[in-house]
Amino acid sequence: MKLLVRLGLLFTITSTFSIRVVAQTTDTTKLPKDTSKIFMRVETIPEFKGGNEKFAKFLNKNLKYPKQARIDKIQGTVILTFVVEKDGTLSDLRVIRSVSPELDQEALRLMSILPPWVPGTQGGKPVRVQFSVPIGFRL
Repeated sequence: MKLLVRLGLLFTITSTFSIRVVAQTTDTTKLPKDTSKIFMRVETIPEFKGGNEKFAKFLNKNLKYPKQARIDKIQGTVILTFVVEKDGTLSDLRVIRSVSPELDQEALRLMSILPPWVPGTQGGKPVRVQFSVPIGFRL
């Protein structure tokens, strides 16, 4: 079985992996930590520590294709939005383009277990930045 992880328009990584099904019931939505301004554009954008290639490897390693979605042959791209906080943690994680409840939940779970990012900066100081990520699910 192949998994396709697509990160924006930069590149696509395809790899073969075995699927382990684990039930996840954790609510991954976090409340914003800070009430200061959220930037949409900044001088330096936030990034996963290690860059896009490490981000893709993290997703590929930790993704667990939901059993029912696999049985029903559901595929597609879930788009998530979140805020990268001044300390690099992620908050206000939401699905803005859904594929199915199972794939949406897996995309949210993946993002909720990410380590902190390198925060975005404006004027040389870390700021809160709204960010979106597409996560592609392909059988």
